[in-house]
Amino acid sequence: MINKDFFEALKDLEAEKGINEEVFIQALEQALTAAYKKNYGMAKNAQVKLNPEKNTIKIYSYRTVVDQVEDEEKEISLEEARQIKHSYKIGDQVMQEETTKDFNRIAVQTAKQVITQKIKEIEKQSVYKDIAEKEGKLIVANVKRLDLDNVYLEIGGTTLEGLLTKRDMLPTDHFKPGDIVKVYVRHIRDDFRGTVVQVSRTHANFVKLLLEMEIPELNNGEVNIVNIVREAGLRTKVAVSTNVANLDPVGACIGNKGSRINNVINELNGEKIDIINYSENPAEYIVSALSPAEVSEITVDTAAGIANVLVPENKLSLAIGKGGHNVRLAAKLTGYKIDVKPATQKQNENKSNDVVSTSSANIILDDDFFNDIDE
Repeated sequence: MINKDFFEALKDLEAEKGINEEVFIQALEQALTAAYKKNYGMAKNAQVKLNPEKNTIKIYSYRTVVDQVEDEEKEISLEEARQIKHSYKIGDQVMQEETTKDFNRIAVQTAKQVITQKIKEIEKQSVYKDIAEKEGKLIVANVKRLDLDNVYLEIGGTTLEGLLTKRDMLPTDHFKPGDIVKVYVRHIRDDFRGTVVQVSRTHANFVKLLLEMEIPELNNGEVNIVNIVREAGLRTKVAVSTNVANLDPVGACIGNKGSRINNVINELNGEKIDIINYSENPAEYIVSALSPAEVSEITVDTAAGIANVLVPENKLSLAIGKGGHNVRLAAKLTGYKIDVKPATQKQNENKSNDVVSTSSANIILDDDFFNDIDE
């Protein structure tokens, strides 16, 4: 049943696709056994066995030796069993080779289907494994096509597309087919459409990985990123630290005349990046986090996680930032609720627990904001 050429074809597939022949053998035995039962009786205890060394496919049925036969498909009497082999006893399994004239045709059809399906399945698993290793990493891809809201990317070395949605693009991003673009692989999932590779240019880790590409001290562990927060298109704040004596972690990240940080800023189309020194002293940390604003006075309630900050009146808008983004990011970075007021305004000790409030800017960030801090 099925000639030598069939098994040689399996060996060729192993060489061409890198798929172990044994994988095909196991899949074929299962599929051919199911095909045999479907065509010749589901009640049969039967199994198809492939022998590549002898280039054969054989069908065996199994029946249990019993005193009284109730199911002829699965049982055989002791008397009949001993006609086959005298040593059989009650409870033994009698294996017999089945001879079926037209099963060869069924076997060939089934084999073609199984091999095709197995190749697709294994290739899909291989592609998924390769791309899964890229999750949480930075990749370079080519813009393949665009629609109204999405950009579809060609990921080198795979047959998969990267999906860059509008929410994951910077407001200043404008692409055309053929463009080369850096993206962060945020999530890989399978759905009814296949494997979806969701990528982003707005995720905070996108900036983190860009920095690591430019700054050797981040890669070798001399400088550590303690925390990073971002409002894509506006500003990113990065707190860094070091255990290396006489090493300035902020200076290492910025580079000579801004050479290192400017490469990252250019990739982000001009988005501002504040690199600050991390400090275990909350007051120092919050003052640094409010950069580029100057702080005149700060009072920190560590138990309540609240900081009251006074800034020069002419620096108030800088401290708050456009739409409140600067103080929002400082709050996310430090984990403190920050109340910013001009130094000329008398602080109200009985004020509410609003995070930031200023009559001149009319900005109020309530507790819900801190309960919804981005991951």
